[in-house]
Amino acid sequence: MDQPALKELHCRASQTDAQIALSKVPEVTLVFWIIKILATTLGETGGDTVSMTMNLGYLVGTAIFATLLVIFVVWQIRAERFHPVLYWATIIASTTAGTTMADFSDRSLGIGYPGGATLLLVCVLASLAVWHFTLGSVSADTVRTPKAEIFYWVDVPPVFSSILSESFPVL
Repeated sequence: MDQPALKELHCRASQTDAQIALSKVPEVTLVFWIIKILATTLGETGGDTVSMTMNLGYLVGTAIFATLLVIFVVWQIRAERFHPVLYWATIIASTTAGTTMADFSDRSLGIGYPGGATLLLVCVLASLAVWHFTLGSVSADTVRTPKAEIFYWVDVPPVFSSILSESFPVL
């Protein structure tokens, strides 16, 4: 290879490394899944504590945790780099908001698990379609801009939280 070609190849590799470093989403590894399952369990417990034990109800619980979620997501999007504590705090906020919303739709609205799952599916598919149409990709590897992060936080945590909380409700 001639010198200009090597220089261009090196620049492309450096750009890729720099882009990877800019990602504010952790790698999906076994440790990721262990922490995610623990966060989902904490979210279930927190949602049930506020909604049922404190007797505030699912609507108030949803409002409390949705507000916390919005605060954490805004903070996460404004961060210039990946902060593990902030990321996982936002995940926990999403699991508590997600589980109280699921409980609200299931129990207060009376649409049951099938209705809640259908509602979640329709909302996520619509959001994924908008994400793909807007950014041309639906990959967590491309979450480097505020717009991509908004789509990520709308789609990814709620889906995994719902799957984990409904698949492993006794954890």
